Amino acid sequence: MSEIEVGRRAALKAAGAISVLSLFAAAGLTAPGTAAAQSGWNKEAFAAKTVNDVVKAFNGATVAKTNEVAWGITPDIAENGAVVPIEFTSRIPNTQSVAILIEKNPSALAAKFNFPPGSDPIISMRVKIANTSNVHALIRTTDGQFFLATREVKVTLGGCVG
Repeated sequence: MSEIEVGRRAALKAAGAISVLSLFAAAGLTAPGTAAAQSGWNKEAFAAKTVNDVVKAFNGATVAKTNEVAWGITPDIAENGAVVPIEFTSRIPNTQSVAILIEKNPSALAAKFNFPPGSDPIISMRVKIANTSNVHALIRTTDGQFFLATREVKVTLGGCVG
């Protein structure tokens, strides 16, 4: 293929994509900027340095400790803190959301997951852990109660270097 044909094909593909997006926007199926401006973003929570600050950012006052969780494959000792598997299942009825907090990381809040009513609150992910630290699961129920489950993960080689 010549350079002119490649350039022509790229221009036709781009024009087709713009046409489809324009049709979606005209039909009201998408709006510019909606992906970047999600209402679920809580900047204060992700900037928090401590577990208590994260709870406050989620409008929580008191937190009850719980053992009604299963940690799954979450290790007691992680050889490499750059890739630590976290698996968590909440057995607390009416779990609405779970936030994973890592105490000694630069930012305590690693992730937050919302669960629709009737779904199973199960999380499986990988996180970076700077040093040996407590990993917390902050569970919020539909009636606004907060519960905290904690597990210590010992890290041999830190993951938040640099």
